[in-house]
Amino acid sequence: MSQTPDLKALTEAAVVAVLRAPDPDSALRGVDALVAGGVTGIEITYSTPDAPSVIAEIDRRYGDRVVLGAGTVTTPAQATEAVEAGARFLVSPGTTEELARALLATGVTTLMGALTPSEVIRVSELGAHAVKIFPASLGGPGYLKSLRGPFPNIPFVPTGGVNESNIGTWLSAGAVAVGAGGELCSGADLAAGRYSEIEDTARRFADAVRQWRQA
Repeated sequence: MSQTPDLKALTEAAVVAVLRAPDPDSALRGVDALVAGGVTGIEITYSTPDAPSVIAEIDRRYGDRVVLGAGTVTTPAQATEAVEAGARFLVSPGTTEELARALLATGVTTLMGALTPSEVIRVSELGAHAVKIFPASLGGPGYLKSLRGPFPNIPFVPTGGVNESNIGTWLSAGAVAVGAGGELCSGADLAAGRYSEIEDTARRFADAVRQWRQA
């Protein structure tokens, strides 16, 4: 595994907001709220309707001010169209050889999902730039710390079960960044238009990262 420029950007962002929005407009407004709150790692999942157009609009609005990616990428076609729309990293919840080839062929940073040690080895063999530990809530930070024992040089990005109270624990356990979905920007909040609440939560996440770095 190699440290690519966008993986470095993800590490600097520390928090990647995983958006599963009910429609494109709420996704865009949710991103506006997240960025206003200080969260600049943005992952638009393919469970969001018309995800490529959302990615393209975010890229147009924010450019390099955000670290923009596509998540829940499960087909080669999605990988190609996401990068064409402006995604600079791709995330798959699981791993297959065909999908790994397609994601890596795009030339952007690739995170592939794994949970067990055998799956981690397979992701590494296939050449992904980082391992998405998912669902990370099953093992918690202690599980990630245990994985770091046999795999000290593999970048891990746990997703699931991350909130502003435990983000420092995840980072201390060895995560290069964390993915946060419903705990940061839930589909319910997006559907209800609670964008001020999303901004406030983003600010708490950003503050938690800042405090961890200063500790």
